[in-house]
Amino acid sequence: MKKIIIVLLSAAFMVSLFGLSYAEDLRIDGSTTVLPIAQKAAEVFMKKNPNIKVFVSGSGSGTGIKALIDGTTNIATSSREAKDKEVASAKEKGVTLTGHKVALDGIVPVVHPSMKMTDITIEQLRDIYNGKIKSWKELGGPNRPISVVSRDTSSGTYEVWEEKVLKGDKVRADALLVASSGQTIQTIAHNKFAIGYVGIGYLDKSVKSLKVAGKSASANSVRDNSWPIARPLFMYTNGKPSGTIEKFMDFMMSKEGQKVVNEVKYVSIK
Repeated sequence: MKKIIIVLLSAAFMVSLFGLSYAEDLRIDGSTTVLPIAQKAAEVFMKKNPNIKVFVSGSGSGTGIKALIDGTTNIATSSREAKDKEVASAKEKGVTLTGHKVALDGIVPVVHPSMKMTDITIEQLRDIYNGKIKSWKELGGPNRPISVVSRDTSSGTYEVWEEKVLKGDKVRADALLVASSGQTIQTIAHNKFAIGYVGIGYLDKSVKSLKVAGKSASANSVRDNSWPIARPLFMYTNGKPSGTIEKFMDFMMSKEGQKVVNEVKYVSIK
C-alpha cells in the first residue's frame, strides 16, 4: 500500500512539473497612462492563451524602461519615446530598446466640476504651471489661489507636458506632485480650486475637462493632431520580440487588440 501511495504521489508531482513547464509568465511594467490599456489587453490575451500568465504594473515610463534594461520586465510601457541616454544605457547592457506604437493619446487639462471655466489657452496653462498666474481671478474665476497638480519627473506624461506646454519652464515650487494619473483625478475631484492634467483615457465625471483654444479633446482631434497636446503611446521590447512577447505584441496590434485601446477610451492607431 505504501509503495502504491509513493508511486501515485510521484506521478502527481511529475504531472505538476509537466504542467508548469508549459506555463509561461509575461511581465509588463511602466506608464500609468498606458496601464489601463495593458491591463485590459492582458485580461483578453490570457483568456485566449490560458497557459500564459501576464503580470501588469504601472511604476512610470522611466521606471518601466529601466526595468526592461535591467531585465526585470519583458515589456516596458511608455507614454513618451525612449531618451537618448536610456538607449545608450540599454546598449551598454546589450539591450536594444525597440518601440512599438500601440495607441494615441491626448493630454487633457482638468479642473473640479464646479469650476465655471470651460476653455483655456496653452499660454495660460504655461503661466499657471510656471507660477505667473496664481489666482483663478486672473482667468475670470473666483478670487482664490490656484492649486497646481503635476506629475513627478519619472512620468512620461509630465515630460510631454513639459515639452508641449511648459516649453522649458520649470513647474512652480509649490505644485503638488502625484505619482499617477489616477491620483491626479482623485486630487482634482476633491479640490474645487485645483487644476491638473491626465491622458484622455482617464477622463470621468468626477472632473471637468477643459477645451484648449476652443478645441475639445476627442479621438478625431487626437488622430488628426489638431489637439495641441497629442502623443503616441508605446510598448518597448528588447529588440525584435519573439516567443510569448511576440505573441502578445501581435495581439496588441491586431484588430482585437486595437479594439481594447478604444474600449478603455484611448485612441486606436488603426
